[in-house]
Amino acid sequence: MSTQVLPKPQTKVRDLCYIALMAALMAVCSWITVPFGPVPFTMQTFAIFAALLLLGGKRGTLAITLYLCLGLVGLPVFSGFNAGPGVLLGATGGYLVGFLAAGLLYWAISSRVGTGFWAQTFCMLLVTVVNYAFGTVWFLKVYTGGGNAATLTGALATCVVPFILPGLVKMFLALVVWKRVGPYIH
Repeated sequence: MSTQVLPKPQTKVRDLCYIALMAALMAVCSWITVPFGPVPFTMQTFAIFAALLLLGGKRGTLAITLYLCLGLVGLPVFSGFNAGPGVLLGATGGYLVGFLAAGLLYWAISSRVGTGFWAQTFCMLLVTVVNYAFGTVWFLKVYTGGGNAATLTGALATCVVPFILPGLVKMFLALVVWKRVGPYIH
């Protein structure tokens, strides 16, 4: 007869609380917005970085999924207090979908590269590249309708280049929070 060791119930409750808190942080950070053309500056990516670093790949990706589902069903958790499928299908929807893809990538590679500062920095850089790729391709598709009205160079100039330095700052802030708070989250 085999005995199965079940996780402690408080561990599951703690995980759910952490996931919910990070989804709430994503919502609050998305409301911190500076309008900048079709793609606004937000603190949302800081929250994505923090969730992945603090919770790890699985729980961080679940927090991103919860955040996206809350917005999809109509809670105003996206930038500018927006919500609904129209936001996900709009010009910046690729970045939102890219958060999920980035979380899945982080989940897949973070266990392989280690938990050191430079390994996690590398993971955050990859997460950023994936998010920019999803967002830029989506932006081109929405703005051009599949045609040639916008160019890749123009989309990169609009959607990526102005966000590189702020993105690095948000990444650094998330790494600092991870180093300070991470040891207390189990």
